[in-house]
Amino acid sequence: MESLSKPLHLKNLEGRFSSETRVVMPAGPSGGREREILTAIVETFIASGEPVGSRTLARSSREGLSAATIRNVMADLADAGFLEQPHASAGRVPTAEAYRYYVEQLSGEAHLSHENQSIIQDTLTGVTDVAEFMERTSHVLSLISHSVGITVATSGPRNALEHVFFSRLGDQKVLAVVVTRSGVVRDRVLRLDIPQSDLDLAARYINDNFRGWTMGDMRAELARRLEQERSEYDRLMKSIEQLYQQGALASADDTQAVFVEGAANLVTGQEDRARLQVMLRTLEEKEKVVKLLGAYLDTRQEAVRVVIGLDEALPASNLQNFVLIGAPARVGGEVMGSLAVIGPTRLDYQHTMSAVSYIARLFDKLLNESE
Repeated sequence: MESLSKPLHLKNLEGRFSSETRVVMPAGPSGGREREILTAIVETFIASGEPVGSRTLARSSREGLSAATIRNVMADLADAGFLEQPHASAGRVPTAEAYRYYVEQLSGEAHLSHENQSIIQDTLTGVTDVAEFMERTSHVLSLISHSVGITVATSGPRNALEHVFFSRLGDQKVLAVVVTRSGVVRDRVLRLDIPQSDLDLAARYINDNFRGWTMGDMRAELARRLEQERSEYDRLMKSIEQLYQQGALASADDTQAVFVEGAANLVTGQEDRARLQVMLRTLEEKEKVVKLLGAYLDTRQEAVRVVIGLDEALPASNLQNFVLIGAPARVGGEVMGSLAVIGPTRLDYQHTMSAVSYIARLFDKLLNESE
């Protein structure tokens, strides 16, 4: 693992973000008054969770607009698909299109509050490796967003094979040592009966053919060769097959480590309980979490991405009323994983986007300093 033993330098790290949505944006409100009222409705609903009425907006209107004028504008926004009315006697609430429009207006530059910088600093001070950084990041994101913090650490070129070594320890025992280019050493004792001469041949074959390959790619290619080249290298491939099947080429860093924290935050809100149950079940399954982040976070993206409605990646999961705010975690140009917040659409977007952007930049800064 990469060492992060150097002190954190957080205060000089700016938090910039821009946003993307996964659908084509609807045409926005046609005038400044409409845009201002829509923004006020979204922000009021995010803060209160209650449908917003024209009288509430009139009391806080900077232009001194009457409730009747605001009601007319709200009717136009509803016709355009930006607002809906949950009950006949209630005020209006934003639709997904309203949130998407609102997020587009936040694109640009933002600075993280001193309070949030302190929370991040207190949480991440003392981290010693990448996995710990990712685990603590899921925690701090859940604290700051009051939603679910998720991080996924993936393997990459740093975890590519440097070399393998096999040693016979005695009857029915073989020591398998795998060293990655990041310096991680993984050893495992296998229950096998293979002569040392055959173990040396197997190690030489793997080192000569697969040095620099990621562990997953190497195992996939080995599986193919074991099937196709068995007759040509019968004894050698038999030894490799036995080592392979016993997990000699598995690496602790080869799998995707998934950290999820803050699921209880979803239960404390006033959102639809049935949808929350679906989300909680989804978060319990590692494969679905990886699929969600993989579907919406492009490793080529440079900015924080906001996705409103997560039903496309998992159609049967009924996640259209949830939002994902995330970014890749890089060291230089190399993607080491991803970090995100998942929560209901009634989320403090600017607050959360700033935090995700800040921590993504911090990840790059700290690991570059540690090398």
